[in-house]
Amino acid sequence: MLIHFDAMEETAHQHFKGGEGTFFNKVFQDENNKIMNGRLAPGSSIGLHTHEGNSEIIFILSGKGKVLYDGAYEPLSAGSCHYCPMGHSHSLINDGDEDLVICAVVPQHPVAP
Repeated sequence: MLIHFDAMEETAHQHFKGGEGTFFNKVFQDENNKIMNGRLAPGSSIGLHTHEGNSEIIFILSGKGKVLYDGAYEPLSAGSCHYCPMGHSHSLINDGDEDLVICAVVPQHPVAP
C-alpha cells in the first residue's frame, strides 16, 4: 500500500500535547497504526507525553533537535531514529534554526484478554 503524503492537506497544531509553537502534520490512520509525516517549526516542541496502549518510532528526515526521553535529553539529526516503547514518556524539541522534519509510526498494542 502506497501512502501519498504529498496529496494530503497539512494540519497545523498549536501547542501540540502541551508543547511550544506549532507542529504541522499529515496523517494516515487505520485500526492498527498511525503514520505521520510531520514538521516542527524552529523553537517548537511536542509536549511531554506517555505512550499507553501504543508506542512510537520517529525517523528524522531533516533538521536538528532533541528528544526528552524518560528524563534524559538525546540529540537528533537527519538519519536518527528514536523509539519510545509503550509505558515510556517523551517530548520532541526543535532547537535548531530550520524545520525538524519527521516520519513517525504509532502502532497500537492489543490489550491482553
